Amino acid sequence: MAHLDYPSWLTLKDHAANVAPFSISKMFDDDKHRAEKFSLEAAGIYLDYSKNLITEESLKLFSAVCSEANLPKSISDMFSGEKINVTENRAALHTLLRSQQEQAPPQLKAEAKAIANALKKIESISKGIQNGEWRGCSGKKIVNVIHLGIGGSNLGPFMVDEALAPYRGKQFKDIQSHYIANIDGHHIKQTLEKIDPTETLIIIASKSFSTLETLANANTAKKWLLTYMDDAALEKHVIAITSNHEAAREFGVATDKILPMWDWVGGRYSLWSAVGLPIAIRYGFEVFSQLLEGAREMDKHFAESKMEENMPMILACLGIWYQHFFDANSHAVIPYDHGLRFLPAHLQQLDMESNGKSVRLDNETVDYPTGAIIWGGEGSNGQHAFHQLLHQGNRFVGLDFILPLKAHHDLQEHHDQLVANCFSQSQALLVGREMSSNSEFTKHKSMPGNRPSNTILMDQLTPQTLGALVALYEHKVFCQAVIWKINPFDQWGVELGKELSEAIYHQIKADNNTKRDHGNLDPSTSALISRYLDRT
Repeated sequence: MAHLDYPSWLTLKDHAANVAPFSISKMFDDDKHRAEKFSLEAAGIYLDYSKNLITEESLKLFSAVCSEANLPKSISDMFSGEKINVTENRAALHTLLRSQQEQAPPQLKAEAKAIANALKKIESISKGIQNGEWRGCSGKKIVNVIHLGIGGSNLGPFMVDEALAPYRGKQFKDIQSHYIANIDGHHIKQTLEKIDPTETLIIIASKSFSTLETLANANTAKKWLLTYMDDAALEKHVIAITSNHEAAREFGVATDKILPMWDWVGGRYSLWSAVGLPIAIRYGFEVFSQLLEGAREMDKHFAESKMEENMPMILACLGIWYQHFFDANSHAVIPYDHGLRFLPAHLQQLDMESNGKSVRLDNETVDYPTGAIIWGGEGSNGQHAFHQLLHQGNRFVGLDFILPLKAHHDLQEHHDQLVANCFSQSQALLVGREMSSNSEFTKHKSMPGNRPSNTILMDQLTPQTLGALVALYEHKVFCQAVIWKINPFDQWGVELGKELSEAIYHQIKADNNTKRDHGNLDPSTSALISRYLDRT
């Protein structure tokens, strides 16, 4: 396998060969303070990474690689607004979205002011709906919010909305949120059938206002609204979050109902922008602000902490350690909290869309692995499904267990058992089980153990700790991209699919389909289109 050209890389490779035979359990036996040495806390998040196949020497080598990759400068460049998204000649300013305006660098004062103005608009809209000042065309209160977006414009706010479910009903219990991303008509049809359009607000989140799936759903929602109201009434029921204001106005969105989405914020980081509007509407602007605050605390930790005490850097280096030197090609995120069950899906886009690259910043082809396959599911359900592979399969998998120590419910017995399940899984992976009997099935019942994992804890899942948790993973992904020398802020592979989808759509709708003339399409795709047309 090719290696990165850092001076410490070959040393790290030799170190991996030396560490590979080690027993993690024995390392605990040899050092009674290991759990304390290999754990840290920041922004309300506690990370125990002591159950990893590493030593103190490993951390020194990780730090050396980070230094040789010039990671501290890359972090500074990101926070100061340098155009680190080189393929699109843009800055990556998602951290500015959650920073305090007065603390913005001088060169970013204009952007910080624009963000502050957008936050004021989010606050005004959310409060207007919550207190009943914003009403629909019939005079009814808005009680349904339909958020239309795809990718990060959907996964982020939807994940947060589900995670904050314990906060529902405390203030604005009548407001319901619905998130529609897929172009599959079943979803939007089933949603619209259940609600009253005169009590509904449609939020269209699309940077270009031309995203195929989002625009198709928006047109369907608009047609639905217009069966109950005239065009003039749409301004009471439609909001757009976009950088293409002209297209939004042409669609029928009133100018004062358009919120910004800037080029310097990628979709997978847009949760912190006006794309988070449904969170502010459903839970209150204060809760949305607390979400930003938690992310801001993690930003501060990331920007100011040295490598050995830097949580995102440590997680990033552990991922690279296992991917490059132990042939791990996937990483599982397993939250032991029902509210976080959609976190793995959000992190799939964050990580795989960011770091699934095969070309370096210097235009050279990548000849080493980048971008782990991210997957997972909520505990303890996964224990009766995919955990079997983790315990006895022969694949090396990186693992994060995530657990809030306090629940939002009063079913203490449930939570005690949930916590026991979480801690037992990491312990079982560590120690394994060696059967002493000599039956013919002894090997089938044995487990090798010595399988590493991280455990991420928080006192309770709150808006602040949730914000910090998401920011932690954002920074982990960025660190890995810097070490791999790739750009984590573009997604040209996504664009190709969009282009081909549009071309095939036009083929399907074209008049010449009766002749089955599909131009330059490959024979398989052409045959699939013909089969579709024969049956519709």
